[in-house]
Amino acid sequence: MRGARAADALPDRRVALPGRRVAAVSLVALAALATGCEPGTATGAQDAPPPARPTQAAAPSPTAPVTEDAKPRTAPPPSPSASTAAPAPSPDPTTARPAPEPSTAPPPRVLMRTGSESDRVRELQARLRQIGHFGRNPTGYYGSVTADAVRSFQAKRSLPVTGSTDEVTWGRLLAMTRVPKAAELRPPTERPLAAPDERCLKGRVLCISKNSRTLAWMIGGKVVSAMDVRFGSEYTPTREGVFEVFWKSRDHVSTLYDTPMPYALFFSGGQAVHYSADFAANGYGGASHGCVNVRDKKKVAALFGQVRTGDKVVVYW
Repeated sequence: MRGARAADALPDRRVALPGRRVAAVSLVALAALATGCEPGTATGAQDAPPPARPTQAAAPSPTAPVTEDAKPRTAPPPSPSASTAAPAPSPDPTTARPAPEPSTAPPPRVLMRTGSESDRVRELQARLRQIGHFGRNPTGYYGSVTADAVRSFQAKRSLPVTGSTDEVTWGRLLAMTRVPKAAELRPPTERPLAAPDERCLKGRVLCISKNSRTLAWMIGGKVVSAMDVRFGSEYTPTREGVFEVFWKSRDHVSTLYDTPMPYALFFSGGQAVHYSADFAANGYGGASHGCVNVRDKKKVAALFGQVRTGDKVVVYW
C-alpha cells in the first residue's frame, strides 16, 4: 500500500511542475508589457527597424554629408588662412561729411606795405587815427608804426593779420571811416609847437625846440611851416645854441655812418637838419647821431628849397 501510494503520487508532481513554469513565464510577460519595457526581438522580425524615439534626434553620421537643415545656427570657426581682423565700420551716411576742397581763389591784392610812401599812405594813417589805431599825425610813409596799426585793425576785425594793407583791409577801413580833412592829412606837427625862443622872433630862423621836439621855420616872427623832429642820443647829443646854415646838400650820404641824409642843411660841424627814413619808420624809438631828423619828406624838401645859406638856426630847450 505504501509503495503504491508513493508511485501514484510521483506523476502528480511531474505534471504540476510544467504548469507552474508556464504560469510564471506568463506573469513575467504580462508584467513586461504593462511597464513598457522591450523584452527583445521576436523570431522572424530581425529585419524590421526598431521604433524611433520621439524625444531623441538621431545624430548624423560623422562621414555622412551635411545637409542645409543640419547646418549649425552659429557660423563655423574661420579657417586658419582666413583673416581674423574685424571689418572697419562703415561711416554713417547721416553724419559723414565730405572733406572741404582747398580754396583756389587768389589772395587779395596788396595796395600798401612797409616801405610804401604816397598820399594814399597818408590817408590810411589818417583813417586809422580816426578809430584809434594810429596814435600820431600822418607822415605819408609806411613804416613799422603804420604796419603795427594795420595789424591791430586787422586783428580786431578778424582779418588775416599781415601788417600790409590789401584790398579787403582797405575796403573795410573805408566803410568804417570818413574822408579825412586837409588839416587831418597834413597837420603842422604831431605835437603842439612850443612858444618860440626870443632869438627866433627876428629874421629868417630855423627855430628848433628840444622840449616840444618840433622845428618851426619862421620869417619875421611868423611860423611859415612846422614839423616833428628828433635829436641825438645822450652819447651823441645835438648841440644847443645859435648857429647858421653853412652848407646845403640835397642827396647827401654820411661819410661816417654810410647812411643817406637827404635835404641836409648843415649848421654845426657834421650836424644838420635832414630827412630820416628811420625816423619816419620807427618814430621816437630811435635817435640820431647828433643831427636834427625830420620824418615828413615833403615838408623837409620844401624847407630845403626855401632856406638859404646864412639863415639862422636856434636849438634850445
